[in-house]
Amino acid sequence: MLRLFTAIPIPFDVAATLTRRQTGLPGARWRPAEALHVTLAFYGEVPERQADDLAAELARIPAGRFDIRLKGVGAFGDAHRSHTLWAGVEAGERLGVLAGRCRAAAERAGIRMEPRVYRPHLTLAYLKPQTNPDRIGAWITGHNLLESPPITVDRFGLYSSVLSDGGSHYELEREYPL
Repeated sequence: MLRLFTAIPIPFDVAATLTRRQTGLPGARWRPAEALHVTLAFYGEVPERQADDLAAELARIPAGRFDIRLKGVGAFGDAHRSHTLWAGVEAGERLGVLAGRCRAAAERAGIRMEPRVYRPHLTLAYLKPQTNPDRIGAWITGHNLLESPPITVDRFGLYSSVLSDGGSHYELEREYPL
């Protein structure tokens, strides 16, 4: 079984700018530059045969470059606790279409997808349960004017994810030019 997802890689210069912001919040487990990406679809645990079918279906996605832009920051969680810090992604129609095609490719490969609304973002950190909510709010306020230059999306990848005590490690399995 492989734990798989599709994502847009972030260029090195943008990732370097983001990592300079990853400071000043005790309890944050910051994501390293090489792990920064914009997820298109998360497939979960997939048998190898279905993974091969998925890879073939993803190759059928029509090409077409487009731009995205990172804008603002925030946190996911509930009323009691935030668990993830993120950078926002201005959602353009082409990004939504690509994410939808990645989901459709999974369905054609026989992979059951969770029904979720696509909320494009880039995960900056996972937060420990004891992270002070006031400090989280202060960090968000201090970084909420984040805005990247346009990022040209000319490819996406199929990645595997291996969970460990130190966090997830991602491996590019296949790359798809747009």
